[in-house]
Amino acid sequence: MRTRSRNFYLAPYLLWIVLFVAAPILLILYYSFQDVEGGWTLSNYSHFFTSVYMKMTLSSFWYALLITFFSLIIAYPTAYLLTKTKHKQLWLLLIIVPSWVNLLLKAYAFIGLFGTYGLTNELLEAVGIGRQQILFTDFSFVFVSVYIFIPFMLLPIYNSLEELNPSLIHAARDLGASAWTTIRRVIIPLTIDGVKSGCQAVFIPALSLFMITRLIAGNRVITLGTAIEQHFLVTQDWGMGATIAVFLVIVMAIIMILTGRKRRGAR
Repeated sequence: MRTRSRNFYLAPYLLWIVLFVAAPILLILYYSFQDVEGGWTLSNYSHFFTSVYMKMTLSSFWYALLITFFSLIIAYPTAYLLTKTKHKQLWLLLIIVPSWVNLLLKAYAFIGLFGTYGLTNELLEAVGIGRQQILFTDFSFVFVSVYIFIPFMLLPIYNSLEELNPSLIHAARDLGASAWTTIRRVIIPLTIDGVKSGCQAVFIPALSLFMITRLIAGNRVITLGTAIEQHFLVTQDWGMGATIAVFLVIVMAIIMILTGRKRRGAR
């Protein structure tokens, strides 16, 4: 009886996975074997491993690593300080609230801030530095991306720090460990699962960014996400766009499997 009721409640989740996870992946895989005219071909995969797309792949991984790295070095100390404050739930809410704002609105807000006559350039001119080209640069792309992804990095790290047993920290200090040694030898190893989850939540979507590359970087930063958008919406080469998407799905699956195995091994 319990098994039947469990299967009954499990059915909606299975239906959701089939319709919105498995079916889209199979559809992408199907289109990846078609050319522009709708014929079957393997040329999309051979074309993907040319120098043009390999450079684009390396560029995507490089920017995703940069975004993940800067998000981590900002989010970890912030999450640690949040666990020590009195009104940590309020501060956590203030950090999360901007993530509720539509991504397009945030992108246009930064266009206003980083534009030639925006607030940032007005401040630079006021202090005597002069107006600078901030928008449509690598810096603006990474800066805005880090701002968007910080909550996704911060939340799992914060949860790991909250679950950390304080007696372990007190024991380390009683045994003569300095504050830095305690952080390096006790806190970081015990919260590494939160770090892995945060890196996973940032690195995977950062690989396929496309709207920010267009609005903030002015298409000077070309990623695999940009290439997918171009093939589907501009060149109408759905086969090549689907092939790049298949590669991204495989990479994301590998990352999730590797981090999941390490997490289970740690437990």
